[in-house]
Amino acid sequence: MTLLLENFEPHPVLRGAHIMTVAPVLWPRTFALPRPEERLFQVDPESRLLAHCHWQPGEGSDAPVIVIVHGLEGSSNSDYARGIAETAFKRGYNVIRLNQRNCGGSESLTPTLYNSGMSSDYRAVSEELANLDGFKQIFFVGYSMGGNLVLKMAGEYGDSFPRALRGVCAVCPALDLAACADALERWENHVYQYHFVSGLMNRYRRKAISMPGRYLQDKLPPVRTVRQFDDAITAPNFGYRDAHEYYGAASAKRVLAQVRVPTLLITAKDDPFVPYSSILAAGAEKNPAIHLVAPDHGGHCAFISNKNGPSRFWAEQSVVNFCDSVRV
Repeated sequence: MTLLLENFEPHPVLRGAHIMTVAPVLWPRTFALPRPEERLFQVDPESRLLAHCHWQPGEGSDAPVIVIVHGLEGSSNSDYARGIAETAFKRGYNVIRLNQRNCGGSESLTPTLYNSGMSSDYRAVSEELANLDGFKQIFFVGYSMGGNLVLKMAGEYGDSFPRALRGVCAVCPALDLAACADALERWENHVYQYHFVSGLMNRYRRKAISMPGRYLQDKLPPVRTVRQFDDAITAPNFGYRDAHEYYGAASAKRVLAQVRVPTLLITAKDDPFVPYSSILAAGAEKNPAIHLVAPDHGGHCAFISNKNGPSRFWAEQSVVNFCDSVRV
């Protein structure tokens, strides 16, 4: 496989890790996508995932399909999901912007919460697209938590990945959950910590109101960090002893060496809470199936370049360029 990705040159006023990370939230964007078709994917007997799909006119399963998986407390409407969708759609791909369980207003579609280890959901989506829809070229793209999920899926497939699964892309994947939780607890990351915890707790409260017999709101210990949330809520609700056991089981680093499907892993050496050291420790650069790209700058899932037009959002362009390089 020959892959030529343009080097990332950060926007001159956004070279700092934190300003780069926050900039996409403030950057005005408009998207030229056709009206999506909603679709539900059955991923277990009680749970469905809500997707927003953009189909190429008249192409059917002949065109490749890209499935986009958002990060922690994101949704199918996150700007990066719509940015990749627009780029891919213009290049002839069918696009599926997928919501994780409970996200994007889909709380009623599952009795469970969501967590970073639910890679079986994406295997179910992949298999439905291949076996029911007949897609012969399927790509998965995951950001942050979504990156961990698609890498974990790829690693669990190992040598037996489906013929239709042509490639996997992960942008700033949280593939070592314990290392990311440690990083979030640093003082300089308290704004991100607060943002994530607020979103997680609000989502949990909505779930508890809708299913009071299953999810309790009283008797919870104080939750001020993502690790405390995972200790008090995620771990017990999914059968783990504590956050430590959950992180060990759910982190893609455990199976990264088994990835065989062509994979693009983009991360930034200055990512505030996905330490580059955790990517190296997981062996990403040692696996020949993984193309690791790690610019010095880029923040967390930002990568706003000094270019104008579509090239401004470098990671989005790079993801679709990678898919172009391995599609038939």
